Amino acid sequence: MKPPPFRYVRAGSLEDALSALASEGDEARLLAGGQSLIAMMNLRLVRPSALVDVNGVSELDYIRSDDATLTVGALTRLSAAEASQEIAGACPLMSEAIGHIAHRPIRNRGTVGGNLAHADPSSELPAVALAVDAQMVVQKYGAVRRVAADDFFVGALTTSMAPDEALTAIEVPRAPGGQGWSFMEVSPRKGDYALVGVAVTLSVEDDRCTACRVVYTGNGDRARRIPEAESAVVGEAAGASTFAAAGDAAGRHIEPNSDLHASGQYRRDIAAALTRRAVAQAAARCAQEG
Repeated sequence: MKPPPFRYVRAGSLEDALSALASEGDEARLLAGGQSLIAMMNLRLVRPSALVDVNGVSELDYIRSDDATLTVGALTRLSAAEASQEIAGACPLMSEAIGHIAHRPIRNRGTVGGNLAHADPSSELPAVALAVDAQMVVQKYGAVRRVAADDFFVGALTTSMAPDEALTAIEVPRAPGGQGWSFMEVSPRKGDYALVGVAVTLSVEDDRCTACRVVYTGNGDRARRIPEAESAVVGEAAGASTFAAAGDAAGRHIEPNSDLHASGQYRRDIAAALTRRAVAQAAARCAQEG
């Protein structure tokens, strides 16, 4: 099936792209990798009046880091981010999660910014953004603002961006020394959408957990933290009973949907098991990093 008619605008710079969004109206969309957008257009799920092609905007394709912050440009291809030693050093959770996204050809075209702006509740990077307390750099013509990941994702395929705004970068605090991490998911087949996924960051001092974030995909209409799972870990000894308590809390408090792929109860069981394993792996990595 072919997409419905649309106007095509090729942007040569970020200024061009933002100007086009401002002038084309509420129904314009940015085209980067197009791995989700074009499929949705073909199925008539979205009908943009114009596509603003940003593939030539090289100023959005970069990976930079300093002692405090990792910054990834929105046009950075997923495969480039997956292979980046800079990202692996500053945010290893992101590197690990990207390897779960679809298949290599998809990652070769898909972009970091496109994945986040698409805001699929089953996608991996929104969970990572919440787990690492990322800031989204959002721009429109003549203005820029930063939005915390907690405030950026508001529902299924919905963010807090206005129609004339674009996600131009993601800023991630550099992982502190000794922090452990883990990303795990279960999908029907490798590369399929996850039934449930979990992203964990964990800090341990003197064998006691001092900080923890646990974030889930496949949990309702967007990636969500489960505070009860985090509370089961923080302040407790880094051992099997604590990991089991975190899993039990996740199984009780996650709110997954039932669909043709899995029941809500099956997803609860997966969440409990993955949480136990992911927190244990993060704790083991704390010991290695420390």
